[in-house]
Formats: sequence, C-alpha cells, structure tokens
Amino acid sequence: MPQTIPRSPAGRRAVSASRIPCLHAGCHRWFKTASGLNHHKLSFHSYSFHKSGLPSHLQSTSPHEGIVHDYHEELTGQKCDSNGQPIHPSSLPPPIFKKPPDDWGSYGSQLGFETAEFIFQEAEMSASKIDKLLYLWGCSNGGRPPFSDHNELYETIDATKLGDIRWDTFKLRYNGERPTDNVPPWMDEEYEYWYHDPSTVVENMLSNMEFDGEIDYAPYWDFTAGDKKRRYENFMSGDWAWLQADEIARDPSTHGATFVPIILGSDKTTVSVATGQNDYWLVYLSIGNIHNNVRRAHRNGVKLLSFLAIPKAAKKYTDDPTILSSLKAGMTVPQVMKCPDGHFRRAIFGIGPYIADYLEQVLISGIVQNWCGRCIALPDNLDAGGPPRTAELTRALIEELQAGAAWDEWGIDVNVVPFTEDFPHADICQLLAPDILHQLVKGSFKDHLVEWVGKYLELEYGKVGAKERMMDIDRRIAAALPFPGLRRFPDGWGFSQWTGDDSKALMKGHVPQDIVRTLRAFLEFCYIIRQNVITDDTLKDLRNALERFHHYHEVFRDVGVQTEGFSLPRQHSLVHYEALICLFGAPNGLCTSITESKHITAVKKPWQRSSNGASQHFDDVEDEDEHAGIIDERPALAHSDVKLARCHARGRARSVPALAIELGIPVLSMLIAQFLYEQLSCESTPLPAGACHLPVFTGPLKVFHSATATFVSPSDLSRIGGMRRETIRAIPVWHQGPAWYDTIFVSTDDTFNRMLSMEIARMLCFFSFIYTNGRTYSCALIHWFDHIADEPDKLTGMWMVRPSFMGNGSKNLSIIHLDSIVRSAHLLPIFGHEQVPRAVNFHNSLDIYCGFYVNRFADYHAFELAS
Repeated sequence: MPQTIPRSPAGRRAVSASRIPCLHAGCHRWFKTASGLNHHKLSFHSYSFHKSGLPSHLQSTSPHEGIVHDYHEELTGQKCDSNGQPIHPSSLPPPIFKKPPDDWGSYGSQLGFETAEFIFQEAEMSASKIDKLLYLWGCSNGGRPPFSDHNELYETIDATKLGDIRWDTFKLRYNGERPTDNVPPWMDEEYEYWYHDPSTVVENMLSNMEFDGEIDYAPYWDFTAGDKKRRYENFMSGDWAWLQADEIARDPSTHGATFVPIILGSDKTTVSVATGQNDYWLVYLSIGNIHNNVRRAHRNGVKLLSFLAIPKAAKKYTDDPTILSSLKAGMTVPQVMKCPDGHFRRAIFGIGPYIADYLEQVLISGIVQNWCGRCIALPDNLDAGGPPRTAELTRALIEELQAGAAWDEWGIDVNVVPFTEDFPHADICQLLAPDILHQLVKGSFKDHLVEWVGKYLELEYGKVGAKERMMDIDRRIAAALPFPGLRRFPDGWGFSQWTGDDSKALMKGHVPQDIVRTLRAFLEFCYIIRQNVITDDTLKDLRNALERFHHYHEVFRDVGVQTEGFSLPRQHSLVHYEALICLFGAPNGLCTSITESKHITAVKKPWQRSSNGASQHFDDVEDEDEHAGIIDERPALAHSDVKLARCHARGRARSVPALAIELGIPVLSMLIAQFLYEQLSCESTPLPAGACHLPVFTGPLKVFHSATATFVSPSDLSRIGGMRRETIRAIPVWHQGPAWYDTIFVSTDDTFNRMLSMEIARMLCFFSFIYTNGRTYSCALIHWFDHIADEPDKLTGMWMVRPSFMGNGSKNLSIIHLDSIVRSAHLLPIFGHEQVPRAVNFHNSLDIYCGFYVNRFADYHAFELAS
C-alpha cells in the first residue's frame, strides 16, 4: 500500500454516531434515528388483535383455558437460594446487577464495539479486507481506528467476557483397521475436535432471561378439561420426561429439583468446494425445558456444541462421550443454576433425544444400515414390524452371539458402542428422535414418491410421453398463484424439485387417482405431525392418514413401479411417529431442519470471512443469531391483526368518483354506502333520517397497495411468541409489469368451524377514509368467490371455489372492514385433463380458469384453516 493517500476535502456534513435503543422487553435493536426506531416499533411491537379476525375454532381467551395440568410430584422445579436451600414459592428473585452503560469491556468504547460488530457480524469481512479498511481509516483526517489490524480485532473479540463460551480442542487420529497397501493419507493425519464445555452451555441456556415464560421447570401431562383427553405440545408434556423423572426420583435427594433433558443433534455439512478437506461433523445442544417454538426460532435455544473437521474419504465416525463428561456429575447430584425467571433451582441432567437423519442414526446407535433403530423388524420386511429394540436387549445379544450372527440376524454392529452407555438412564434406541425433514420430506416424499411417479409416467407413456407430461406439470407450476413462503418459479421448477405443497392438484389428470390419494394421505400425515399441539383426536387422524397411505400406495406395486415392496427405513419410520409423539411431544420441536438451518451461521459464514480456515474465531460464530427470532408480544389470544401499509399509494385516486373511474366500478359509491350502513348499525350510531336512505360519503380517501396480516401460527416458522406476518397486495402495476391482486380468507360466520366459517375473496383495492362521525375506516374492496360444493373434493381433500357473479353477469363485489380479513389464501387452478396453454401464467390464471382449489397445503396455518 502507498505510504500516504490524498486527504478528502473538508466541509462535509458530520456523521452522527449516536444510537437509540429499543426499550421493548426482550428486544436488543439499536437505531440511528428516531424515525427508524418508530418504524421498528410499528413493524414489530404494535399489534391490535381483533376477535373477529379469526374463526372461533382458533380462538381462546387464555393460553391455558380449558386445560388441566398434572405436574410431576417429586421433580417439581422448586425455587431455592444460591446455596440450594428451598425458599418460599412467592419469594422475589435476587436483584440483577447491571453493568454501567459506559462499560464496553475489552472494546474500550461504543465505537470499538460497533466497529467490531459491523466488521465481523454484519459485513463478514475477511482478514485482508479488515486490514485494508483499518488502514484507510488510519489515513483519514485525524483518523485513529479502534483496532490496528485483524489480529487485534480477533483478540478483542476473543477477550469478550459476555456472550458465547470459549472453545476447547483436542486432537484425533484414526486408530482402526488399516489396509496393508495404499494406506489413505487421512488415516495418518491428525484432526482437531473443537467443543464447548456442555455444562456451561446448559448453564447459559438455562439462565437466559429471554426464555422466561417459554420454559417448563417440571414434567407435566396436559388434559382437556371436559373430556380429559391428552394434549401433547412442548417436550416436557411427553411421557419420556415424566418416566425419566420417575427413575431419577428414586433418589430422595433429587426431590424438588428441575429435570433438564439434554437434547443433542448431529449432522454433516460442507463449507467449501474449493478445498480437499471440506466436510464437517457438527453436534448441537438444546434443553428440553424450553418450548418448541423457541427451539425452532433459535434465539440461542440451540447451540453448536462440537465441531470435527474430517476428510472426504473418512467413513468412521462415532460420538465421543468425553465432550459430555462435565454433565455426568449433574445426572446424579443436582446442580444449583439460575433460571430465566431470575430464581435459582437445583437442576438434574439427563441425556435426552438425539436429532439426526437415518444414516446418522445408524452410526450413533450401532445398528446395521437398512435395519430400524427403534424396533427389530427384519430389513426385507420392515412393514411387518417387530418388538422394541432396547439397549438391554442389545447388550445381551452382544454377549451371547458372534459378531456375524449379531450383524445378520439382529442388525447389530458389535464394534460400535453408543455414547449413551456411559450415562445413567440413557437408552439410544429410545432416544432416536423423529426427523420430519429427512424421513418424510426428503426421504419418503422426494426420494420415494416423486421418483415413483416419474417411473410410472415412463412405464405408462414412454420417455417421450413422460417428458411431455412433466413439461405440462411445469406449466401448471408456472401458472400457480404466488403465496408467502412459496418460491416463485415462472418457468416451472422441474419434476425432481416438487415439495408437496401443491403437487396433488398439479398431477391430477396425468396419474391414476390412487396415486393422488396416496399423496394426499401422505401430505395429511406430514401436516398433522407438524401441528404445534397434538391431541388424542389428532392421533386418530394421524392413524387414519397412515392407514390410507399404506392402502393406496399399493398402486405403485400394481403398476409395476415398486414390485419389490416397500421395506424402506425412512418410510417405515412413519409407524413409530404416534409413539414418538407420546414420548417427546409435538415433533416440530425435534427435527433436523432446526440443526441444518444453524449450519450457515455456525460454520459456513465464519469460514467465508476467515482467511485461515474454519478453526479460527469460533468463540463468536453463533453471534449471527443475535437478532434471530426476537421475542415480541406473546398474546394470550390467538387473533389476527391486519393493518394497511404505512404509506398510501401516490398518484392514485383521492375521491370516490375518481376511484370508481380508476377501478371501472360505477357502483363503488353504493358499495361504500352499504358498508357504512353495516358499520354504523353495528356501532349503534344513529343512522340518517329515513329508513330508505343509506349513509353518503363524499369526502377524500387514501388508496393503499398492500396490508400486513399478523397472526399466531406456532406450527409454522415464526417468532418465539408464535407470531407470523405476511403481506397482502392489491397493486395495479407490480414492478412495471402486470397487476398483483391476492386472494384472502374472510371470516363471515363464527358459528361454524374452519372453512365453513370463512369465504374466499380476491382483493381489488385497499383504502381508508374518515367519516363524519370522526372514525377512520380501513376497508378492502373484494370480489367474492363461491363454494363449488358444500364439502371438500373427495379426491384431493381440498375445497373448490369459483368467482361469484350477479344475475346480470357483473362481479359480486363488496367492501369489508380489514378486521374481517384472516390472511392470504392460495388458490390452484382446476386444470382438468387439458394441457396448459403456454400463454397462461401466474399473472392471468385467476382470470382464465373458472374453478380453483383452496390449497390447504400451502403452509401449516392454512392446513388448519382450510381443513
């Protein structure tokens, strides 16, 4: 670099370094301006839930209304002091000592901290770019950067006392069997194993005050108050935690303690394709006490525990129990730990479920591939089932049988000793968690069902005919309407990329009806197990879906696609889900999608910004989650709140006559009058004199291009409080292209449940106005859709609707209050047997087709609404 660089001219506007914090509970965002803070508050901390916004079957007046809790009698989570002595339940927690606001620790100042945060977390700069930035800073007018180079920056970050735990490391070398010739290089190399102290990880997680209200201190069973039916929700509501507490409570010294299940998960990831050594085994840790939505939202509810770099050719891998050794003492003697509510409790640990895909389950449990880790069904006839596989049975078989017999007859690899053997009350066969992502979505659906459909098309129509039908399915995908959370594929996405969100309707007409019924049953199974709360009635629905799936998937054997049968480990896992729900609660809190989504923040981004590989600065690799899943309100009411966009649309009509001309709707003034009549009647506002007169509005109005719907949807990816937000659009020109008018669910009759309580409509315009009574009315002009039948389609299980028209052929229009809108609805055209014309796309399919399916598989909230 040159020794000097030219100075910039003086006289520029000074840059303000002041920062304004958000003072909302649990929020850690900072803003440069008051307007930025105000925008954040309006977007994230401003909800006004209205009961009319959601059907009655999804409403409750209390998160525990109608629910009876039965808590464990011995492991009760009793409060204690810092010495472990019990205190009165109503005692206040010890005071919290806050650091002074000017104490920035190793960073020295707010400028130093924010510079480090920007460089390392936001910009993710490499070491060379950090050095260049600091050099340019130092060469500026009187500039003195807070760090001299990247080394000082990294040392400052490593010296941070608050935050993540420092990493420890040890070296590993392969010590198994070696070939006599051509020994692979990886067998002679040493590999670093990085890990956190798990006891400290658990202590930090258990003391996270942001989890207050989202954590359970004792195992419990939930029942509905009326019919006493079981409810399975968070992990501690399952039978496993209760049964473990029974085992632990045999020691009277543990009575009153808090049972803390240690949930582990492992997976392999690849961080670079440019090097020869790019595969990494990651082990994650969580605790079973925090609620499922907290674990899914991360927010430090899932932490990277250990990290092993391995070469591509390495095949051997087992969990090393030594990294968990610091927890072992706390599995028999309670440890005093601080909890999110500020109180101390005596914590007793236990090894809990292990989250992993099937191949990982094979490795950690010591079973032979193609066998089941939970039962001893034979691999060539898994559907026949078998008795439960247990650690006790495995140990007995290893003692009695030769290695070959154990391998061939029982599916046991005697060379693998599960890590759970070193810990009390731990049985790896019982702890293999359900895996929705790999067992169901990627395994049973994409690797099995989608592949079988492709084979059927080739068998039935030949390769050329199959290709033509796949192209038509692609055109159907391109014609599907956009929807929040669904990726947009204007040219289709290819047969192998189907996700199941809409595949049944898209394939109808190209495959036998039993294949459509198979897919419907399978998707219903998947959506049922992803529900946030599962009851005894839900388990009946689950069994029904599984029975229909097993019945209808025989079509693939009948048509010659799967002549060898269905003895597939991932598909076989479906039969164990009911038992796993009873053991561990709702499966959406234990899934590899939780750990896989951590890969980017835990390893891949730190690798990219490090010039020296992945072993550098792991002390801060998980700071990426600092603002992930920020805890907002946790509303007691499961309501929906729809608000207009913050700014009205510029260049749009500002009066009723002008808007009527713009929209081409001459009766707009009459629609507004009818809307006002209904609103004023509901408000008991005196109506104009004369019963034949409707209220008249002639004042100004504002048109908006969108509104946001905020609703409780804990079964979907959402914030820690279960909140989800989506945008509903009504735009005449979208990005200088065609119009975008979304379809919506409208709540119309709370005396019914689900779809019978709602109608489907198409958004045409959002607007608001102030009436003479001084009230502001936020409105939506909609085009109603009619139900084609009084029940869902028997084949697909989806309701069918069509645009509604008056007797004179005009559209059936109404103006409704925003409070009546529930959320967006996803419609799929009813394609029939004809091929989709090339001119049809997602912009015009609503105007071309006459009938539509209401896609209840768009997401899990829609599945509950539209069932």
